[in-house]
Amino acid sequence: MLYLVAAIIGAVVPGPSDPDNSTKTREVLLVSGPIHYDLLLPLDAVTTARFAPLTETGVDLGHPAAKWLIIGWGAQEFYAQTPTYRDLSFSTLWRGIIGDSSVLRADIVGTLRDDLPLRRLKLTESEYIKLIENIVADLDLDADGLPLRLEGAGFTQTDGFYRTKGRFNILRTCNVWIGEQLRAAGLRFGLWTPMPLSVSLSFDLYQGE
Repeated sequence: MLYLVAAIIGAVVPGPSDPDNSTKTREVLLVSGPIHYDLLLPLDAVTTARFAPLTETGVDLGHPAAKWLIIGWGAQEFYAQTPTYRDLSFSTLWRGIIGDSSVLRADIVGTLRDDLPLRRLKLTESEYIKLIENIVADLDLDADGLPLRLEGAGFTQTDGFYRTKGRFNILRTCNVWIGEQLRAAGLRFGLWTPMPLSVSLSFDLYQGE
């Protein structure tokens, strides 16, 4: 109960940001699941060029049917090695609570279904570039400057998991990472958003139209 109350307060109290008052010409989507939010970035020329190293490591951003790049972040064992909740073990859950290495999942999708639980973020060009740059900067790179992909990890035929900087724990969850990325891009958002409820509430307060 204390965690839930803190998660609500953290969503309501805005974190530091540097808003851009230019015209908002960009749109990024947030899509929610039972415990997790993902970012959906349009696969335009800017996104495709900046995330080109993903194509070199197996995520084909140039696929003719691809229209969106899905980006998610989480604990390595919980996220990358637990394809369904039936596969979740106590040890995996416990490791996620006390701390685990972090990974980023990237995938491509085409036309989105009408029934997806989407929230639409409006960004300026500057905010959009910052968002992309911050996500790319979070990736761990090999000696050749390419993202370090986890071999054998994936949920679909088109996705990939990549090692990232920082660690996951119960205080810095996948949903906290979403808030961090949005605030770093300059958007007004909650100070601490550990649950999907936190992200939803903060979006409705500060980014909803």
